[in-house]
Amino acid sequence: MPVHTTYCEVFAGAAWVLFKKPESKVEIINDINRELVTLYRCVKHHLPELVTQFRWMLVARDEFDRFMKTPADTLTDIQRSARFFFLAKTAFGAKVTKPTFGIAATAPPRINLLRIEEDLSEAHLRLARVFIENKPYAEVVKRFDKPGTLFYIDPPYWGSERDYGDGLFAREDFRRLADQLDGVKGKFLLSLNDVQGVRDTFANFRIEAVKTRYSISAKDNQAVGEVLISNFK
Repeated sequence: MPVHTTYCEVFAGAAWVLFKKPESKVEIINDINRELVTLYRCVKHHLPELVTQFRWMLVARDEFDRFMKTPADTLTDIQRSARFFFLAKTAFGAKVTKPTFGIAATAPPRINLLRIEEDLSEAHLRLARVFIENKPYAEVVKRFDKPGTLFYIDPPYWGSERDYGDGLFAREDFRRLADQLDGVKGKFLLSLNDVQGVRDTFANFRIEAVKTRYSISAKDNQAVGEVLISNFK
C-alpha cells in the first residue's frame, strides 16, 4: 500500500484487510449489506449487549433453522446482529444468499461460542476509531476521494455478481466503476478474479497477476489466478 492519510474499504465484506493492516489516520469501511453494517456498529457501540445474545447458545441445526425462520425486521439491531453473525459463521461457505447449515466430519465449527467475547472484543478495539458507512459504492468513492485517500476495492467477482443478493451489483457496474476510478484524485487498489472481461474493462490501469487460494472445501483448495488493479506503481 502506498503512503496515505485516509483509508477506505468500498466493499468491506468481512473487512479482512482493515483488520490486518496498520491503522491509518482516518479509516472508513462501507458495505451495502445492512445486516453486515449493523453488526459492525453493534460491535463498535454495544459489545456487552451483543455478547449476551450468545449465552447458552449451541451450534445446532435447530438454532440455524430458528434464525432462518425469524424475519430480521422483527428484531432489535442487537438481536439481528447476533442472528446475522451466527448464520454467517455457521453457514456453508459463509453464504449470504440462501445459506445452508455447514457441518463436516473433518473440521470443528467456524464459530467458537466459548470465545465470542474475546473474538468480538478484538474487533471492537479495531473498529473503535473507524467510520462505518452503508451506501452504494459510487457515492462512497465520490464522497471520500481526496489526494491523500487510498481506496481498497473488492467487488463481487466477475461472473458471481448475484452471489451477494439481487440488484446490488451487476455486470454493467464494472464499467461504471472503471469510468469513475479513471478520474479519482486519490489512489486505489482493486482485487478481482483474473478473467479476460476484467482485463478488458480495467485496461487503462496497472494490472498485476497474483496467485491465491480458495478454501471453501478441501478439493477447491488450489492456487487460482487473481489480479491487483491500481492507478499507481
